[in-house]
Amino acid sequence: MTEQQARKRVAELRDLIERANRAYYEEARPFISDKEFDMALKELEELEEKFDLQTEDSPTQRVGGTLSNEFPTVRHPEPMLSLDNTYNEEEVRDFDRRVRDLLGSQECSYNAELKFDGAAIRLRYENGRLTLGATRGDGYQGDNITTNLKTISDIPLKLNGKAPEILEVRGEAYMEKEAFVRLNEYREEQGLAPFANPRNSTAGSLKMLDPREVARRPIRFFAFDLSAGSQTPPTQGEKMDYLDRLGFPVCPYHKVCKTIDEVLGTLRQWGDLRHELPYETDGVVVKVNEEHLRPELGNTAKAPRWAMAFKFEAEQATTVIESISLQVGRLGTITPVAELKPVLLAGTTVKRASLHNEDEIRRKDLRPGDTVMVEKAGDIIPQVVSVVNPERSGRPKPFKMPGSCPKCGSELVKLEEEVAWRCLNLECPPQIRERILHFSSRNAMDIEGLGEAVVDQLVHEKLIRTFADLYELSEEQLVPLERMGEKSARNLIDAIEKSKKQGLDRLIFGLGIRHVGRTVARDLASHFHSLETIMKASEEDLLSIDSIGPKIAGSLTSFFSNPKNRELIEKLKNHGLQLEADRIESESDILKGKKVVLTGSLPNWSRKEATEMIEKHGGKTTTSVSKNTDFVLAGESPGSKYDKAVKLGIEILDEKDFRKLIGENETE
Repeated sequence: MTEQQARKRVAELRDLIERANRAYYEEARPFISDKEFDMALKELEELEEKFDLQTEDSPTQRVGGTLSNEFPTVRHPEPMLSLDNTYNEEEVRDFDRRVRDLLGSQECSYNAELKFDGAAIRLRYENGRLTLGATRGDGYQGDNITTNLKTISDIPLKLNGKAPEILEVRGEAYMEKEAFVRLNEYREEQGLAPFANPRNSTAGSLKMLDPREVARRPIRFFAFDLSAGSQTPPTQGEKMDYLDRLGFPVCPYHKVCKTIDEVLGTLRQWGDLRHELPYETDGVVVKVNEEHLRPELGNTAKAPRWAMAFKFEAEQATTVIESISLQVGRLGTITPVAELKPVLLAGTTVKRASLHNEDEIRRKDLRPGDTVMVEKAGDIIPQVVSVVNPERSGRPKPFKMPGSCPKCGSELVKLEEEVAWRCLNLECPPQIRERILHFSSRNAMDIEGLGEAVVDQLVHEKLIRTFADLYELSEEQLVPLERMGEKSARNLIDAIEKSKKQGLDRLIFGLGIRHVGRTVARDLASHFHSLETIMKASEEDLLSIDSIGPKIAGSLTSFFSNPKNRELIEKLKNHGLQLEADRIESESDILKGKKVVLTGSLPNWSRKEATEMIEKHGGKTTTSVSKNTDFVLAGESPGSKYDKAVKLGIEILDEKDFRKLIGENETE
């Protein structure tokens, strides 16, 4: 492979992994198997090392998932690192050899524990009482979801017996298989999309904004470790017993093994057992049992050297691709799907499997009529692994994506550096429901009462085809809908009317333009002041905004060049929505030319109020810290931006310092 070929493949792998991470962590809709993800990540690591292509923002340098904007961020006292993993026993033996080479003559044993398919959680207890619960987040900081975790009955609010002053516990929130099935049955009855697997239903439930709704979800918990600030027993096995005595639920499947052969025997035994368990498990974690040896073994940038995960192989079967159909996603992504000759796999009949994108089809050389190997990742998601007989004669021509959308006929586009083809028509039928829900969401137009069930009925009854149609609804049309009534109909009409007064930044975000989040929407409104000016802006004009790079600029110009999208925006204008931003009156030029980054929670200002204050005095807010940042305005729980500012030597001000700078007295 040449360096040029390597760079191209690295770009493909990074795009695949980033999309898979978004689907897994943010959308709870995974489209790729765990093994395919692990293999892609491993290939990327090898190519980056061989051709010296590492970058700070590569997926290979990241520990975990993403953080939410809906919860406060908390820093972990010790990183919640990833685990190196493998699917074959020889690499388990290699792990043992590396450990023993590093330890020299020192003896060690191992603790084998089932690896749960759920969401990692950190709990903090002070004087025996639960004071903090957080997600793993990016491994270094997570979301503070204490209130939600307190609704899970498995998590003790008060510990048994005499507990140390500070106790940090780590564990896994999960959902049992039967409970997951019942939850999906309920969602389907309500007209909601089912969750892909118990792991994603758990992660999504933990981040619901209403703790009462979290309490209704059947979430369980297993504790499996103690961390910083804790008086830890000398071995992992004793830690598990200690956690049990304190009142934590501990999985019964953990075992101390004196040799690596005993570890391998346990892996095989539990591999046969996993289908009988009431919860999903995708492997076994093997840890050096003796706590005092772990610091000597240390960590890599992403994972401890004293632990690894052995993952169970997904069950496989052979079948035939009868045809390749196309599926249109909620943001217009065109996904090819293999229509399979039905085959029994992991207890269910599989008829379809996602092929992800055109490049993946080309890479695996998949064609209708091929006999293929399929597997179920985590016993849930069907995946086409490979062609069984690629050399056979008489194969049809390679698959080629059509030029138009299979649902609405609009021309498909493929943005630079992306692998997916997309339909950018907002009126494309499969996109209507999701786009309307996004448009009406709290961070966009904030239309109270317009939930999934109502939108489903409006779309089904053909009362709306786009979010612009919301502004043409009448009470008379709404009253006959299920669970609506006159009062609810009146309230919804009032909420729709009220949304017309939302600011330009919320409208831009509500349009659902790919890659345009809340920050970019705010920056566009602040810079251009009107939607008409944004629509006329060139890529060069858009790139003059710090938060916008080539990918976002390309997405914006593609979106606004679509005639149907422009027609839709004209309808919104005719309905009286705010297409222009309120200009902030300047009070001084104290901050003229200054670039300011906000991070953390300020005592007396919201993020929006702080931004307006900066702009009133001639400054400009940017989203990321760089050498061009003039200063950082930091509040509580500032996170990684604060750390980067310290590293770069950027000036950091708190609210009091900032008020002094602009000559304003602090609020009493």
